[in-house]
Amino acid sequence: MDLIIAAIKFILDSATDVAPIAIFLFAFQKFVIGGRMPHMGPAIVGFLFVAVGLGLFPVGLDKSLFPLGSLMAQQLTDPAFLAEVSGHVRDALVWQDFYWVYLFAAATAFSTTLAEPALMAVSIKANLVSGGAIGTWGLRVAVAIGAAFGVALGCFRIITGLPLHWFIAVGYFVVIVQTVLAPKLIIPLAYDSGGVTTSTVTVPLITALGLGLAEAVPGRSPLLDGFGLVAFAALFPIISVLAYGQLAEWRSKKPQTSKGDTQESGEEHAL
Repeated sequence: MDLIIAAIKFILDSATDVAPIAIFLFAFQKFVIGGRMPHMGPAIVGFLFVAVGLGLFPVGLDKSLFPLGSLMAQQLTDPAFLAEVSGHVRDALVWQDFYWVYLFAAATAFSTTLAEPALMAVSIKANLVSGGAIGTWGLRVAVAIGAAFGVALGCFRIITGLPLHWFIAVGYFVVIVQTVLAPKLIIPLAYDSGGVTTSTVTVPLITALGLGLAEAVPGRSPLLDGFGLVAFAALFPIISVLAYGQLAEWRSKKPQTSKGDTQESGEEHAL
């Protein structure tokens, strides 16, 4: 019963938050553009769906995703579990002992990124605008691989206690170098990919994982070490999408180069 009451309260709060947007859009249509709002009925129903969805979403986060991420982090960093999977007991745990944490973080980031609605929308639009040059699944997988690697590396940073800015500075240096070398078509899309990755599905789980990991690892502060995983999830998809564009460009040029080499070889033989 308490869960239902909390859900209704969140729905009413989200409706209050959405109402100014709806009022502004309808007023702009009426007094600036002029005339009646097209498809009035579906628009109102859509706003109701948005209010209900936004209201239920925080309840799901609070009751499911946040506790799940914290619980998994605690279980995977339990000394008894680490001793069991490694086959021996150390006086002090080292970063190699936490390989299940890295695998769990990578798998979680990869799967949640693939399920990200914002990424689906961007990949479909990119495929349409590019005339099929950018594959829908190719882009989604490239972004998911970058997010998986970034979150796993972020967990490594939390476990080792290394400074966050070292990783971010090196990562953006790589982005700058790739930006110079990558095809111009892919650069704006790659920069947008970092933003669409860190959206409604990915961020709650990653945040819960980071905070739970920082609480479970001795000597780590949830405030200082628990946050920062979202930065990794936003940065490394840029690198992976730029690499995806570079790889696609290289593959498109490879047959032409091979054909040219064959023709030159034939001319040499003819001479």
